[in-house]
Amino acid sequence: MPIFSFTRLAAVPYAPQLVRQARRLRRDTPRLPDAALPWTGSRPGPDPLRILVLGDSTAAGVGAETQAEALPGWIAHEVSARWGRGSTWRAIGENGATARDVRERFLTDAAAVPFDLALLTIGANDALGLRSRNAFTRDVRRIVLALRAAAPQAAVLVSLMPRFDRFALLPEPLRATLARHAASLDTGARLAVGDLDGVVAIPTPPPYVEGFFASDEFHPSALGYRLWAEFVFDSAPGLDLRRQAG
Repeated sequence: MPIFSFTRLAAVPYAPQLVRQARRLRRDTPRLPDAALPWTGSRPGPDPLRILVLGDSTAAGVGAETQAEALPGWIAHEVSARWGRGSTWRAIGENGATARDVRERFLTDAAAVPFDLALLTIGANDALGLRSRNAFTRDVRRIVLALRAAAPQAAVLVSLMPRFDRFALLPEPLRATLARHAASLDTGARLAVGDLDGVVAIPTPPPYVEGFFASDEFHPSALGYRLWAEFVFDSAPGLDLRRQAG
């Protein structure tokens, strides 16, 4: 669970209540481990597609036992099911990482190895830390531009904010406050990458079904990651890499 920062709410009359709620959540919410190593893998099939998953705790597979049961594995599953292609995949990220962390600490390594399809999953920790919209959108655009420069023919999918208003573990008014700020960051990031070729910003997620969340009620479970991967592809109908050379 990331550290909450409420410096931007100092003038809000109920800021002390928000701080108390955040402290209670940090104390009571279990901290789940990253998915077990390795964070690389493959799925058999012709003309394997090279997949990169980059970002925060969801790139690290928190909530799943292995990366094969987290986003990389399920993205590879969708590539096979929809396009009939094999794949190789790797994940790069860290629990608690913000867009700035990804840009400063992980982007160089991510861009150093060729890829055909990248999924950037970022934003939740920026919302939880109440980063400014300008800072967040600037970092997201820089990350995406760097990925596009490293692999001009690749598709870059950007998955942004969860729906904090649907997180049952968050009490009010903390839930509504985070939801409003997340929505602002989400809108800004979409505008920041909306003019870039080969980039798809995935819509905000549909209602979370029973079993979507892991035991901490915050990160996806293996089922949650599978549904997320399906939603990513359903939300990018123009994306079709079945004939692209790996």
